[in-house]
Amino acid sequence: MREQELKERLDNLRDLMQKPEFLEGKGLSNEVNIRIFCYDPSEEMMVRHFIEQIRADQSMDCHLIVYNLYEVFLSICEDKRIVEKIPAMEDKKGTEFIRDQLSRLANNSAFVEKMKYEPHQAGDVILITGVGDAFPFIRVHDLLNAMQPEFPDVPILVLYPGNYDGRDVQLFNCLKKNPYYRAFNVI
Repeated sequence: MREQELKERLDNLRDLMQKPEFLEGKGLSNEVNIRIFCYDPSEEMMVRHFIEQIRADQSMDCHLIVYNLYEVFLSICEDKRIVEKIPAMEDKKGTEFIRDQLSRLANNSAFVEKMKYEPHQAGDVILITGVGDAFPFIRVHDLLNAMQPEFPDVPILVLYPGNYDGRDVQLFNCLKKNPYYRAFNVI
């Protein structure tokens, strides 16, 4: 039953992403066009399959720009030429040290810089995935705050493995809640 419910929600999400109201941010009371699609973390594989399907769907009436946060994180590390050095550094200095160093290096600004593109086109939709995979190096509530000035005219849709109650996000339905009140829940 739960699997069928998620499939229906994802089908509705596919339809929503293509609607002019979504693409233009209408009905949001002049708020930023950021939306969060929450799902149970146990449903991650179904969501990944959905992402693959819509990426390949040439009939979509929008232009999806997909950013997997874990892939963006790895790209930042590759640019700094540290990917191969991380395991040895972690063995030598410890997990906490490497986490702190990587969080400074792969900060919100670095993520936004990797995601920036020009020109923004009507019909573009930024789809943020890999939120759970990139934890704890990037937190979506902080990233969205950093993205707002760079993408004021592009709808941002976050696929979020956890809860969002309109005020707080809670990754994996169990970690500490973090405040983020600018987004809208979808479907």
